Amino acid sequence: MTIARVLAALLLGAAAAGAQVQGQAQSQGQRQGPPRDPERDRGGGTCSANAYNCIDAKNPLPAPNTVWLEEMTWMDVRDALAAGKTTAIITTGGMEPNGPWLVTGKHNYVLQANCEAIARKLGNALCAPIVKYVPEGRIDPPTSHMVSPGTISMREETFRAVLTDIAASLKTHGFKTIIYIGDSGGNQAGQRYVADSLTKVWNGNPIIAHVQEYYDYAGAGRYMEEHGIKEDTTLADRMHDDPIITLNMYMTDPNSVRYEARVKAKKATINGISIADKKKNQELGKAIVEFRAASTVEAINKAIANKGTLPAPQRQRPQP
Repeated sequence: MTIARVLAALLLGAAAAGAQVQGQAQSQGQRQGPPRDPERDRGGGTCSANAYNCIDAKNPLPAPNTVWLEEMTWMDVRDALAAGKTTAIITTGGMEPNGPWLVTGKHNYVLQANCEAIARKLGNALCAPIVKYVPEGRIDPPTSHMVSPGTISMREETFRAVLTDIAASLKTHGFKTIIYIGDSGGNQAGQRYVADSLTKVWNGNPIIAHVQEYYDYAGAGRYMEEHGIKEDTTLADRMHDDPIITLNMYMTDPNSVRYEARVKAKKATINGISIADKKKNQELGKAIVEFRAASTVEAINKAIANKGTLPAPQRQRPQP
């Protein structure tokens, strides 16, 4: 059976199952639970059953020190929106091979550090959970990164549907600006397409933009040359890896670049740049995150002023 037929069968089955579950839930609610009030019920329960489920319930705990939606309660998000944090950042990473040192979730580790820095620098933004599955090549027969074990790919149409549904969910809850940033080359076209499409459908309300300027490893490389990271092309390892992305990942989790194991095996270099010094790694990694956050915030503000995605920037060299 082809993938298309399998998907069609799954969709039909899911629709039938969803209708059955909905019917069961409705009948159970009618028999057992208190009456629902769509205007007042929030938080996963009914207002009449527990005051914490009411739309205007006071949050019993102080606001958490996080910018990640998945680390917040529904009350935390509600209160953050009311306080003006109405910008949401949707980040896309990937699962792909990156040589012998970097884990397959390379781009996701980078985004863990960078989205937080971007959101905090903006001051009025929150990060949606990282979209970890993106187009990485045809699945069957495999192409591109899909030939390597550990890669997980997504069809382009699935990827765009996921991005659309995430944005629509955020719009429903009152976010006024929605930003797409992607840490991998294969993510850019889909993000731009969805952002431009939703801008037309929603007439610019909320503002939605793909900020491709974030994906500028070449710019980060030029900036870091000023901080002593100047790669020697004669020592290039020629892997899907480089010092910039390695140090960016290091800021989230040193084990994601196999730091301890590499030091022990005397393999703590990439393209002639040593990553053996923990203190230096922290300093350089912090500078990389700060540069990428600052340049992205500048681009986000320009996109907001433009009320949508800016014209695509020119890429100067292949990026990881």
